[in-house]
Amino acid sequence: MRLDKFLVDCGVGSRSQVKTFLKKKQVTVNGQVETSPKTQIDEDKDQIAYLGQELIYETFVYYLLNKPQGVISATEDSRHKTVLNLLDETARHKQVFPVGRLDIDTHGLLLLTNNGDLAHAMLSPKKHVDKIYQAKVAGIMDEEDILAFEKGIKLKDHTCQPAKLEIVSVDRNTSTSLVQITIAEGKFHQVKRMVAACGKEVADLQRLKMGPLSLPNDLELGAWRRLTQEELDDLTIFGIPLA
Repeated sequence: MRLDKFLVDCGVGSRSQVKTFLKKKQVTVNGQVETSPKTQIDEDKDQIAYLGQELIYETFVYYLLNKPQGVISATEDSRHKTVLNLLDETARHKQVFPVGRLDIDTHGLLLLTNNGDLAHAMLSPKKHVDKIYQAKVAGIMDEEDILAFEKGIKLKDHTCQPAKLEIVSVDRNTSTSLVQITIAEGKFHQVKRMVAACGKEVADLQRLKMGPLSLPNDLELGAWRRLTQEELDDLTIFGIPLA
């Protein structure tokens, strides 16, 4: 692998920035200063350091994003900002992609990675991966709606699998409800359509959880971070190599 590609993959900077760092003699290979971006290295054996700090090469990377509204769950789009625009240079260079999608007006937890096998496992209908959403609803949801969700909401083109509806609170003065909905499917606009089938309307939708991953309380809207080791350990339940 070329040294400049290794440095970009490790998040040191963009290709142009990396070339500058090399010219400034800020990079060493096996303890020796290296200035050529074309130098071939073995990412598994050679010791590469930037400003004295050893760099570890990662084949797969994992990002947890608190997706804001107005951003689409795609890698590129000619009209809208994408979730990839919110991440760093490493994410784009590693060609990460969203695991599943959130509608443009839905916010909350979104996992992005370049591990295609993990993404396939988490999205496979056979795995029945639960996704938990919190919805602000125009209308009062009640016990009848809870039972309808448990039986499986019938839509025009699909009968949903049994789902869980939990009523967090209701405000009869404004005729609104705050609910949490757990589904194992991921059909187009599914949560909104399920609520609409009960005669109500979703006014705001946030994803709180997907499988073992939860939206951190301290992760601001539009912010991201890499998965912690504990979160990576939780993902081993899918039986997919993560490194």
